[in-house]
Amino acid sequence: MREVDCIIVGGGLAGLQAAIQLGRYSVHQILVIDAGEGRSTLCRTYHNILGHPEGISGKELRARGRMQAERTGVHFEQDRIIEASRIQEERIRLKGSSGNIYETKTVLLATGLTDRMPDIPGLKPTLGRTVYVCPDCDGYEIQGQRTILLGAGEAGANMAMVLIERTDDLLYINHDQTPISADLHRQMKQAGVRYLEAAVQEVQQMEDGHITGVLTEDGQIYESERGFIAFGGNRVHYELAEQLGAVITDNKHVEADPRSMQAAPQVWIAGDLGLHAEQATVAMGEGSIAAIWIHKELQRMKKTV
Repeated sequence: MREVDCIIVGGGLAGLQAAIQLGRYSVHQILVIDAGEGRSTLCRTYHNILGHPEGISGKELRARGRMQAERTGVHFEQDRIIEASRIQEERIRLKGSSGNIYETKTVLLATGLTDRMPDIPGLKPTLGRTVYVCPDCDGYEIQGQRTILLGAGEAGANMAMVLIERTDDLLYINHDQTPISADLHRQMKQAGVRYLEAAVQEVQQMEDGHITGVLTEDGQIYESERGFIAFGGNRVHYELAEQLGAVITDNKHVEADPRSMQAAPQVWIAGDLGLHAEQATVAMGEGSIAAIWIHKELQRMKKTV
């Protein structure tokens, strides 16, 4: 059993930024427990992060962030936390899929979410390079470009209505062929969105994840310079927060105090787990905010002992 002052569950961008901030106080025992997967492990290039005008991959950011945190004394362990409980006043117990048990005074949950996407050959190698998920982060990248949106039903249709503001050459392929309301059909047509119901067989690309088009199951090829996905039904990893008494919203995100990111006694959240724009830069900011307030709480605990 390991006992520390704070456990950060999730080693993505939110968790790493929090780890760096907490480590720099130099007075706490900090452990990051990471399963080794997440949105940032898939993104080939982040284009909107300060200081990286040419873009930087999620894997590179994670590697640099871990090294930076380790230099301040933060420890890391690969495990997947599957259970959380309160064992006594001001103590929390976490159980990993490895069977390991961890105890801590405070917890930061940065467990994020998993995007729902079909296993289409060629899709993952293009993510963050020329195919995107977030219009706020990467709508800029499709400006004036021939773009294909792969999606499902109304989730894709709603995304199409956002993206058409960026390019006048947009094709929405409803891969799941799920229904869309007559009103949304009308809106797309009036806005100039081309629409197709067809299963996609392959995302075609040149070297290094540059999309050139998609191949549908009927053998048709549709050329493209950029892509977006919007399948809906993303899975928010809220379960640990719920077990520790946080309030879970109807869409399974976690409520938190916007000033401190605290979601329950001794529990903070950061990143896509929360109710906000799902952006890497937002996640990192929340990680820092949560870390500052965790430090304050740990200092309070020491004074009352």
